[in-house]
Amino acid sequence: MSELLELSAKIHEIFHRVYDKLHFVLIFNFFDAICHTPHFKLSMLLSRFFLPLPKSRNLEKSFILEHHKALDIFGVQEQNLQLIKTFFPKLSLVARGELLKIIGDAEELVRFEEKFQMVEWHYDQFGKIEAKDIQNIMDAATSGQYLAEHKPDNDVLLHGCHGRMIKARTPNQKKLVKMYDTNDLIFAIGPAGSGKTYTAIALAVRALKNKEIRKIILSRPAVEAGEKLGFLPGDTKDKLDPYLQPLYDALQDMIPAAKLRDHLENNVIQIAPLAFMRGRTLSDAVIILDEAQNTTTHQIKMFLTRMGLNAKMIVTGDITQIDLPPSQTSGLIQAMHILRNIPGIAKVTFDKNDIVRHKLVQRIVEAYERFDGENGKDGKKK
Repeated sequence: MSELLELSAKIHEIFHRVYDKLHFVLIFNFFDAICHTPHFKLSMLLSRFFLPLPKSRNLEKSFILEHHKALDIFGVQEQNLQLIKTFFPKLSLVARGELLKIIGDAEELVRFEEKFQMVEWHYDQFGKIEAKDIQNIMDAATSGQYLAEHKPDNDVLLHGCHGRMIKARTPNQKKLVKMYDTNDLIFAIGPAGSGKTYTAIALAVRALKNKEIRKIILSRPAVEAGEKLGFLPGDTKDKLDPYLQPLYDALQDMIPAAKLRDHLENNVIQIAPLAFMRGRTLSDAVIILDEAQNTTTHQIKMFLTRMGLNAKMIVTGDITQIDLPPSQTSGLIQAMHILRNIPGIAKVTFDKNDIVRHKLVQRIVEAYERFDGENGKDGKKK
């Protein structure tokens, strides 16, 4: 009997040690039971007299972030994550690549989830997050208070890479933004550097970011600017990329490199020459045709009839820089004339005052306009 009591004492001590971690409760007097059990079997004793408490108040949750977002939110050497940890002493935060695992007190985990959603919202809205932003989010009494204090500027279309604000800067750029909201097809015509293509791409990226559409399709006619490039090495993509590079340049300003690469690989963003549009129906998308002054009448008709459900088209061009052979009519000029009175179709005309490139560009455009006015477009005196 003494050996049995000694064994029961040891078991009692072990369960006391693990009580806080395993949350078992003794519902009958352990020692009294042993003393009145002539044939003691440990397994039976445990099953009869030890019942688990309700589930632990400690919970575990995981968040999976996009790769580029995880790098920016966690910060260099996880400095941002270390700062977040200081506000949640009852939680353990472990980051592994794109995975963030949180373990700890259930109530604090709920509070963490609310705050972390605000961290993600801030990053999605402004394209970056810094220590001071995290501090402000944690100090805010509620999510509603933080949102009210950090409403995005209505003039800002989106925040690009490194938090750069991308907004409509000139009257006609703002007019394009306004026309986009009320029309499904917009012609944006104007001189080089007026921001018509850049603004159009920003509108498309904003729509994708807000989940209004599922894809962006950017196209250009593969027409050389008055010169013959001859044979180009590489596959089809290598041959066509030089014509489409301006579109890549705009996207790289607005979307982090890793995310842009994913979008391109998954065909969320498609960049293709106009010839590849035939036979397609483009739905749930913003479709942009750039350099449309270099389309033929058949090409632009083919392009405009690709529009599917929940789609918007923006057609941009500069009718003073047509690179088609003299015998061919620009499809852009003809299309604007034919479609001028159709509801749901709008036209925005940019001018030299919208030019946002180097200040010399505006002066160059003005000089050529004067020259053309005096001599005609062929350079001959009137």
